[in-house]
Amino acid sequence: MKILYTAEATAWGGREGRTATTDGLLDVKLALPKELGGPGEATNPEQLFAAGYASCFHSALKLIAMREKVDVSESAITARVGLGATEIYFNLEVELEAELPNVERSVAEKLVAEAHKVCPYSNATRGNIEVTLTVV
Repeated sequence: MKILYTAEATAWGGREGRTATTDGLLDVKLALPKELGGPGEATNPEQLFAAGYASCFHSALKLIAMREKVDVSESAITARVGLGATEIYFNLEVELEAELPNVERSVAEKLVAEAHKVCPYSNATRGNIEVTLTVV
């Protein structure tokens, strides 16, 4: 694989600290969400993952739609990232919800399925966590 771009970030203090990219474009305070007993006063890794996955998947969808000559200019992707626990470890699950107004449902479902094949986040998570695709 030929690397086209490398992002670099550093975290200090884990879930109750700070994370920043080396270029300074992202620098955020982290806090446990209220649902996990924290103050909920800052973002958390699951929110960052959801934002990244939604953005990446939307780019993949737009690429596939362009190839198929389908207008998805009004589309949106929502990612819901769930953090779960077993007796031994923690894991994630993701639901990707695609809104493709003015696109026939069968076409929208095909575009979303194809985007799932090319999205780098989808390829990285495939077989590791459950990812559910929904077209609304």
